[in-house]
Amino acid sequence: MLLAEILSDNDFDSRVQGLALKLRKKLGIDAPVYQLGVVVDNVETAAEKLERKGMKPFLLLGGSAERWSERGVDGHMRSRLGFGYHRGIEIELLEPGEGTDFYRRSLDQRGRPLIQHLGFLVKDVDAWANKLVNAGYPVYVRGKLGMGPLSIDFAYMDTERDDGLILEFISHRFLGIWFKPPIWFQQLLGLIEKKTGKRCIDVG
Repeated sequence: MLLAEILSDNDFDSRVQGLALKLRKKLGIDAPVYQLGVVVDNVETAAEKLERKGMKPFLLLGGSAERWSERGVDGHMRSRLGFGYHRGIEIELLEPGEGTDFYRRSLDQRGRPLIQHLGFLVKDVDAWANKLVNAGYPVYVRGKLGMGPLSIDFAYMDTERDDGLILEFISHRFLGIWFKPPIWFQQLLGLIEKKTGKRCIDVG
């Protein structure tokens, strides 16, 4: 599904919350959609285009995943990604990266931003992942990003066959304590980053 189709909808929030709704109800996922995961050729170019449409500056980061296990096999993944918001929904921009074709296979042939997954904030990623595994949906990728005292645990579930979208569980922790990232803080970091002229910071 193209990101442009969702952004142009007059009732953006309802459209987002309606994505993969049948599957989510079947699996008992009652949390709202927190994130749209969007695969793009280049995060800087994609962010600039979305900012020209009125979105506040994206926070762009590059680096290697601290943990990346794909279909049970440990590997190495390095990429660039961006975080922005539209009407309270996080828009995560993802380049194909290196060491995996997980994102690359979702690239649009015409270079248009394509929604690959829906993200849900949870406190226990493994508990939710195991719940879906027991329902017949394997873990596609189990991973972790680390940036100093901040860590982001995530699990992509193999649900694409049913609704065309992958479901992801995400948990943010600061010094080991779970939290929901404040929108204003990410937007402030994005603005500072943009004003410095260095659009994508490498964090390792």
